[in-house]
This record gives sequence, structure tokens and C-alpha cells, in this order.
Amino acid sequence: MSDTFKTIARFQYSSEAQIIKGRLEAEGIQVFLSDHLTIDTDPLVSNAIGGVKLKVLSRQALKAQHILDTIKKYSLDDEGNTINCPNCKSEKVELFSTIKDVKSLFWFIFGFLFSSLPFYTKHKYKCEDCKTEFDLK
Repeated sequence: MSDTFKTIARFQYSSEAQIIKGRLEAEGIQVFLSDHLTIDTDPLVSNAIGGVKLKVLSRQALKAQHILDTIKKYSLDDEGNTINCPNCKSEKVELFSTIKDVKSLFWFIFGFLFSSLPFYTKHKYKCEDCKTEFDLK
């Protein structure tokens, strides 16, 4: 088989891709990141260009995919325990940012107009199964 690379995952931010890259390289898999410098320069173009592409050698793609599948994809608390939805008890809970109050909206507009980061946002958790939004505290 030739030494061609195959995209096995895409990430919105390069920091996520770098963490997974380190894990795969620790397992002896050769990894290449595509578009990470572009997104580090301008994070707002991430969705437009399809995010950071994590590529591995084609002959190592199955092993790399198996390792990716073993990594926990959902939120953990500070002690490393899985966060469960208070409504349906599902483990499919993800952290997200929201702009729902006046303060968040003001800082979002200010940041957008003056190209300054970071925006003020409030972080919440959302269950993928029942769509419940909640805080941990």
C-alpha cells in the first residue's frame, strides 16, 4: 500500500487535534494535521474550511480509528467522572457556549465589531438525548 494519508477526524480547534495527535503518536501512528495553522491564525474560518483535519497513513487508519473510538467523547467533571443529564440520566452530555443574556450579547457584538477576542459567553451543558440544558452548580 502506498504512503498516502487518510483523514480520520475533523476538529473545530487545533488544540483538540493536537491532543488526539499526541495520543496517536504515543501508539506509534504517524499523524499529519492539515489546516491547523490557518485556523490558529483565524479561528472564525474553521467551519468554512472544514476544520482541522487529522490524517494518518492509510495502512494505519484502522488502528487509529479504533484508538479514537476508545476515547471518551462526552463531558467529565473535575474528578474524571462522567456527567449525567439530570433529566434523563444519559451520559451524552456536551459543554457548549451560549449567548442568551444582555451581557453576553453586548460583548459578542463588541468583539465582532472590533475584532477582539475572547467574547464573554456563558458555558452550560446540554444533553444530546433529551436536549436539556443545565449547569453543574
